[in-house]
Amino acid sequence: MKQAILEKISKYNTIIIHRHVRPDPDALGSQLGLAAILKEAYQNKNIYTVGESEPSLLFLGEMDTITDEEYNGALVIVCDSANQERISDDRFRLGAELIKIDHHPNEEPYGDVVWVDVSASSTSEMIVELVEGSRELSLSKSSALLLYAGIVGDTGRFRYPNTKPETLRRTALLLEQDIEVNDFYAELYKRDLRMTRLEGYVLQHFEIHHGCVGVMKLRSDVLETFDVTSNESSQLVNTFSSVEGLMVWVFFVEEADRIRVRLRSRGPIINGIAQEHQGGGHTLASGATAYSWEETDEIISKLIKVCESE
Repeated sequence: MKQAILEKISKYNTIIIHRHVRPDPDALGSQLGLAAILKEAYQNKNIYTVGESEPSLLFLGEMDTITDEEYNGALVIVCDSANQERISDDRFRLGAELIKIDHHPNEEPYGDVVWVDVSASSTSEMIVELVEGSRELSLSKSSALLLYAGIVGDTGRFRYPNTKPETLRRTALLLEQDIEVNDFYAELYKRDLRMTRLEGYVLQHFEIHHGCVGVMKLRSDVLETFDVTSNESSQLVNTFSSVEGLMVWVFFVEEADRIRVRLRSRGPIINGIAQEHQGGGHTLASGATAYSWEETDEIISKLIKVCESE
């Protein structure tokens, strides 16, 4: 599959790279990192990255603005998006061929070429693996930093169980490019006054159910009070994760027409619950959508049951 992707890349003069909506470091790291690698290897090709911006991650890079005409005869690559519904910028369908590169469960195998590796820590790690298998592609300081950001983001700074020996070996290849790790962490964990105050609110108001499920309900009026967006609030999902006894925790964030659900776990499998509520993801880190506060209570009940069954 990797060889098929490399052959497609060498064939096309225009390559447009997408990723999922509301991007996290892995989505942006894999997208922008792959773009940087291709630009360095093929200076005569047109390489673009598209999608909405995420203000808190602008230090990683910005998106390109392109017309629909650019998709004519183009190769489209989608990084880190398990299903088509979550792909940012629905023009991904306009290209000549479509490649999917992802590490989430392959519940929707869209595209002409599909490379999914659920054993990989992140899509960014898969991009490093792609470079390893190529004679044309290589890492640079700029691309390595982007891929490092993605791996760090999806492994929780190498603390999550998805950090395998191969993950650390490939990370070492990135560090060999002399990237500025301290500057990266300073940007990644930088918090302004709004976020710091909201973090204090979360610590004061989260609840623990049955001694094992941590719950935070962020209603829209609270977000307005602290002038924080729903996307920005994702930075706080692990704020109380170290509380003794917690097995799983969940953030419910109210938006205009739905309630965003962010699920995390220390062991119990939670992506099945996410799938039951318009979502999915990894076994220990998933997302879903609820459409009423009553539905959020159902999710809490399911989380309690999955913890009690452990």
